[in-house]
Amino acid sequence: MKRVIMEVKKVKKIYPKKEKSVLQGKLTKLAVQIGKAGLVMSAMTVIILVLFFVIDTFWIQHVPWLTECTPIYIQYLVKFFIIGVTVLVVAVPEGLPLAVTISLAYSVKKMMKDNNLVRHLDACETMGNATAICSDKTGTLTMNRMTVVQAHIAGEYHKTIPNPETLPENVLDKLIVGIAVNSAYTTKILPSEKEGGLPRHIGNKTECALLQFVLQLKKDYQIIRNEVPEEKMFKVYTFNSARKSMSTVLKNPDGGFQMFSKGASEIVLKKCSKILDEMGEVKALKSHERDNLIKDVIEPMASEGLRTICLAFREFDDSPTDWDNENDILSGLTCIAVVGIEDPVRPEVPDAIKQCQSAGITVRMVTGDNINTARAIATKCGILQAGDDFLCLEGKQFNKRIRNAKGEIEQERIDRIWPRLRVLARSSPTDKHTLVKGIIDSTVMERRQVVAVTGDGTNDGPALKKADVGFAMGIAGTDVAKEASDIILTDDNFTSIVKAVMWGRNVYDSISKFLQFQLTVNVVAVIVAFTGACITQDSPLKAVQMLWVNLIMDTLASLALATEPPTEALLLRKPYGRNKPLISRTMMKNIFGHAIYQLVIVFTLLFAGEKIFDIDSGRNAPLQAPPSEHYTIVFNTFVLMQLFNEVNARKIHGERNVFNGIFKNPIFCSIVLGTFLVQILIVQFGGKPFSCTELSIDQWLWCVFLGMGTLLWGQMIATIPTSRLKFLKEAGLGTQKEEIPEEELEEDIEEIDHAERELRHGQILWFRGLNRIQTQMDVVNAFQTGTSFQGALRRQPSIASQHHDVTNVSTPTHVVFTAATTASTTVGSQSGECIP
Repeated sequence: MKRVIMEVKKVKKIYPKKEKSVLQGKLTKLAVQIGKAGLVMSAMTVIILVLFFVIDTFWIQHVPWLTECTPIYIQYLVKFFIIGVTVLVVAVPEGLPLAVTISLAYSVKKMMKDNNLVRHLDACETMGNATAICSDKTGTLTMNRMTVVQAHIAGEYHKTIPNPETLPENVLDKLIVGIAVNSAYTTKILPSEKEGGLPRHIGNKTECALLQFVLQLKKDYQIIRNEVPEEKMFKVYTFNSARKSMSTVLKNPDGGFQMFSKGASEIVLKKCSKILDEMGEVKALKSHERDNLIKDVIEPMASEGLRTICLAFREFDDSPTDWDNENDILSGLTCIAVVGIEDPVRPEVPDAIKQCQSAGITVRMVTGDNINTARAIATKCGILQAGDDFLCLEGKQFNKRIRNAKGEIEQERIDRIWPRLRVLARSSPTDKHTLVKGIIDSTVMERRQVVAVTGDGTNDGPALKKADVGFAMGIAGTDVAKEASDIILTDDNFTSIVKAVMWGRNVYDSISKFLQFQLTVNVVAVIVAFTGACITQDSPLKAVQMLWVNLIMDTLASLALATEPPTEALLLRKPYGRNKPLISRTMMKNIFGHAIYQLVIVFTLLFAGEKIFDIDSGRNAPLQAPPSEHYTIVFNTFVLMQLFNEVNARKIHGERNVFNGIFKNPIFCSIVLGTFLVQILIVQFGGKPFSCTELSIDQWLWCVFLGMGTLLWGQMIATIPTSRLKFLKEAGLGTQKEEIPEEELEEDIEEIDHAERELRHGQILWFRGLNRIQTQMDVVNAFQTGTSFQGALRRQPSIASQHHDVTNVSTPTHVVFTAATTASTTVGSQSGECIP
């Protein structure tokens, strides 16, 4: 046995459990609690019915036990058992998983229209709880259509594109050749597909801007590329996040080599020791001149939100050169020009960021650009606002602040920075991953932060994986980034992230709406069945009727309420957080408030309905009595109250206008109308199978009037402030860590929620009970057949083996008991002779 347990633990370590989402955990625990309550109520119903029948029949009325009446007694017991099972079926919320699935599947389908391709279903729900978004700049916050708008060439700062005729010939040649060859040949400018449209940019957008700059200088880069095909290139130092530059080495026909470089202006400029002056001559670049260039050219460009790129070259002679020594090769450069590239902020982004901020979501920009450029773009977007206490850091500064003397990252140091950090410039993918991990692991806030991250590069994979929700760019993103992501933005637009937040919050609210509706029906149906059964020895709602009610409140209601479209109002509140209960105090007020109205109406009709409508009473009817008008009115009114209460359930935050936006959800309208039509058919034509009889027009109007009363009652409930109802408690919290035994916490360390532990304990008790009953039956059979009962006792499994069985069987499907002998009986008298 020990070996088996050790094997199981080994398997668990090799294959860790899949993490549950926050919503799944809360729903599992709530469903277990409701199921237990329903089981207790159904058991009490059966016990009370059986005891009442036995005491009333055999003790009070002194009816003797007649063997020929046994089938009649069994019919009553079966009837009581069916009532108990019906109460259990109505109480158990088996529609919860369906509601979650429908809501998520519907949301995922609709999110496709909002340019969100969801790869992992639970990411949709998680996004609703997001508290932080770490976004890229280029293409996400900006349009990713770059254009050179300013340039410093030949000692002169041009605020617009310079006239090529005013530039020295050799400077222009170096500039054109450097741009043409020192870029990916897959990057090109193509004519517009539409007449009068903008040229199409294919490939890297920064390189496209430089190629477009060449065309604006009235030169053709393709001619140079034809003269220098890729195979003629001697060596290429490709761009990466570490060097932040790209260089291409060409071999000169007359000997020697020529290298062209481009990259981040302040990085490439530091490696320049010369510059081309206004005459096109090479002159030394002194340190103070370099500082002036940064202060007078690069910083003004960056402050206007321009991306600054420095273009440079270097000549090599035929002497042996170690081309693998980058530090030596990429030094002593001659600066050709510094250009400012504009990437306009998407017009819709500032409003989207404002929505995020009002929704309690902090937006941070993580970019590889110059800090001044990043700060300017962040200001335009609304990430930085005047008067805010915020931090803008470069990657180097960030790393210095978060690392100790040994170079190790400390969480305490990160916690001092990230709450105020809004812009991280000149950052590497590693910096992004460090920031995301630091925010997620932080405990300085009351709630654990839920972080969403955007990424497009291969190196962004770790950050996308670490984030609670990873967004990959559908247009600019690499396959690795898409594979590591949870959601793909098909338009690379930040506003699509905001729509994902709306849909995520809508999923949570849809489940809460369904719970509010279902629990109201649960409370009323169980109390009516239980009370009615105890007082009249019969449930006012018959088994088939209860199953129809169960269908309304589970399948149809989940479909109707889980397909509510999101509204902008969802972004006007803060995130719920991981510990927010599913059922708020306002929802509790609605559940119990509507339950009180429905119970008063049902019990009034049940005990005084025959007098109100001047009809025969349906109470205390014989076993095989035909359906009565009395109980049909009770059933019809009950269903119509649920139907109108479904409209009330559309609002869970105390809103008065429950009809707001109802026609925007055709599925809801169709289901409510369809349910009403089916109810008419059941009542008018259902007959004995549904225990119904036809009702008159007057009776139907009364039923509809009492059903519509739930709408008016809902308005009265909305006037009562929830703050005054101190006795109401929230429900639907996830399992807290302190509730979990230490050994299970270690065993299931990968799992967020542990509510299934409740189910496992229930299964153990279930199997123990079945085994004991089976053992007792074996003993009885042994006595009847005259064999030894010791063999039967030996077959009783140990508790450990029962536990082992539970771990291998998920849920018991069916159990068959067979008796050794069966006796057939014949009914010899009518029920009236057996039961007075």
